[in-house]
Amino acid sequence: MSDARTDLDQFRREARAWIQANLERRTSRSAAISAAEARTPEQIAHSRDLQRTLFDAGWAGISYPEAYGGRGLSEAHERVFTEEADEYITPDFGAVGLVTFGPIGRSMLAHATPEFLDVHIPKMLAGEALWCQFYSEPEAGSDLAGIRTRATRDGDNWVIRGSKIWTTGAENADYAMCLARTDWQATKHRGLTWFGVPTSATGVTIRPIVLVDGNAGFCEETLDDVVVTDQDIIGQVNDGWSVAQTMLVYERRAGEGFNVAEPQELAPDLVALARKANRLADPVARQAIARAHINDYAQHHLGKRLFAELAAAASPNPAVAAYIKLAGGVLMPQRVRIAMEIGGANAIAWDEDDSEAPGVAAEYLTGRVASIGGGTNEVQRNGIGERVLGLPREPSFDSRTPFAEVIKAARNWNHRVG
Repeated sequence: MSDARTDLDQFRREARAWIQANLERRTSRSAAISAAEARTPEQIAHSRDLQRTLFDAGWAGISYPEAYGGRGLSEAHERVFTEEADEYITPDFGAVGLVTFGPIGRSMLAHATPEFLDVHIPKMLAGEALWCQFYSEPEAGSDLAGIRTRATRDGDNWVIRGSKIWTTGAENADYAMCLARTDWQATKHRGLTWFGVPTSATGVTIRPIVLVDGNAGFCEETLDDVVVTDQDIIGQVNDGWSVAQTMLVYERRAGEGFNVAEPQELAPDLVALARKANRLADPVARQAIARAHINDYAQHHLGKRLFAELAAAASPNPAVAAYIKLAGGVLMPQRVRIAMEIGGANAIAWDEDDSEAPGVAAEYLTGRVASIGGGTNEVQRNGIGERVLGLPREPSFDSRTPFAEVIKAARNWNHRVG
């Protein structure tokens, strides 16, 4: 037996003992709510307390560097702890937690200064600082390099003015990684800079957006002369696109390590739905279940293969990671449609005391999120075609033009059309 294997086995025993002694076991799987569902202030406060308990005991940030409050262990150790804690109540910040400890935390480790990390990572791991991304804008969604939020130097400070939208979990965040344009004479992919902005800063206004399922997991923001300093910069001035590329790898889950279990049992959620609808013997329903299971299996092994390729690369290619995002964007809408077809009336109407029944309809309403959020399927296909398959780039009039001229030309064009 290798030292690495022995180390993991010992770590598992230690983790199991601590979890059993310090965490509360779930009463049922339904006690866990989806990441997309908004968290109340009380739920966030409870999770902060739990996160602090983990941090004080050395079980938070297991794969984060020791210098910043983590354990400095491997992603395999992180997965072991997650497996052992699966049946227990752990910190649950919803989507803002996934963003904080995933894309944001990992991008900071890759690009921020040691001084910045000294200040922010320990607070993050202790649950004192949740982060969101001030990224997309009303006029720059899939074309993220087209942002217009402006950061202007004012002595030793920077003054940020602009607007952001579709921000996950901003209402529960303490800080935001904010992408702003710092050089309007550079081309659109240059002249961008990331800043750490307190969401409580003067000039920051956050408004939740209520979605079709009734949840408000996204927000829009305005930044009116928000003041930050050089110490709040993440990465290099005017090199924000490099940071964005790192973030995209983690947003597409490609930088986290592959920890998804291979589908074994035949689509158990769909089988349960078919049983409830008295359709287990229906050949149409059975064929739909089989199709969903095949897709689940194929998506698992696609992800496993791509994660291995990305892990072996010195500099992971976001366009390769786009395969993972595209697979989810294509297959998730199909799967929720299959569930509706199998459930029929049971998927759209249910008894009030059936707490699990609304899940099928809610997932159907939000099923297209995976094909839009974080970059549309079309954007993923473009990146794969151009940066992986070597296909010709689509014509672009603005990629080599100073961004100020791009905006000026767009205004003139809109005026002529109007």
